[in-house]
Amino acid sequence: QVQLVESGGGLVQAGGSLRLSCAASGRTFSDYAMGWFRQAPGKEREFAAGTSWSGGNTYYADYADSVKGRFTISRYNANTVSLQMNSLKPEDTAVYYCAATSRRLATRRGSEYAYWGQGIQVTVSS
Repeated sequence: QVQLVESGGGLVQAGGSLRLSCAASGRTFSDYAMGWFRQAPGKEREFAAGTSWSGGNTYYADYADSVKGRFTISRYNANTVSLQMNSLKPEDTAVYYCAATSRRLATRRGSEYAYWGQGIQVTVSS
């Protein structure tokens, strides 16, 4: 059974940092792109960051404009991805989801991702 499990969420003050991690199990995600999405209360789920990884190397990363320059996605191996979030803002408050797609390049379309984690809460206070 495939599982993606997020960790590292919590409450932080504006301007602070958090690091989210995602560990996948149940299959090897070699050549799968992985991404982070988020959903704020009353809003639709949106893409935050994605990375492609093949042959042991991260060769592509994409970021939503709202997080570019503040968030960094990292892929350590086929089944582990993290999201370093710096300079957090109250508008970053959301449930963050890790996801994996069989596409080689990370895509911003959530419908392209077949595997999803349960989500983890990130709350940024002003």
